[in-house]
Amino acid sequence: MKRIYYFVMLTALLVSACSPAAPAVPEQTISEALTPDETVSISITSSAFAEGQPIPPIHACTGDAASSLKDVSPELSWSEPPAGTQSFALVMDDLDSPGGIWVHWVIFNIPASARGLPESMPANDILSDGSMNGNNSWGRTGYGGPCPPSGTHRYVFKIYALDEVLGISAGANKGELEKAMVGHILAQGELSGTFTR
Repeated sequence: MKRIYYFVMLTALLVSACSPAAPAVPEQTISEALTPDETVSISITSSAFAEGQPIPPIHACTGDAASSLKDVSPELSWSEPPAGTQSFALVMDDLDSPGGIWVHWVIFNIPASARGLPESMPANDILSDGSMNGNNSWGRTGYGGPCPPSGTHRYVFKIYALDEVLGISAGANKGELEKAMVGHILAQGELSGTFTR
């Protein structure tokens, strides 16, 4: 009887060992969730610089010697969004910061009627049109211009068309914005530039 029991147990172990394991299902990251399955693109441009070209000093922390202006947000324009767009969000990142991505600007709940942002956007938490500034990596609301410690860094402005007005508060950081946007992105676009110090 014991021999039959051991035989049955050994057979069960061999069968389970030879069975292919179920494939692990990777968790969906926030960045993956921010890319729609069927990506719709928005074209985003600036009158200050062309795609991949240098961002003028007036828009950086170094400033423009002639005008003494610095950290002025650039003018941005984007194309017509998909039907159903209820608001826009925009993030500006330094892709080459030594400590990882450095967030220069977070702004969201931009009205659906907007087709761009004018130069020199205010840093107020809540703007007159209902747009809200979030916190950048300096812990401040509003735009902070390119400010690399040295060398040439790449900067990217990402625009998102959303199917709702987000329920997060002014001062939210990029991570909080990304979580709120999951499942609500209708289209997105990017504009990149460089700055050398």
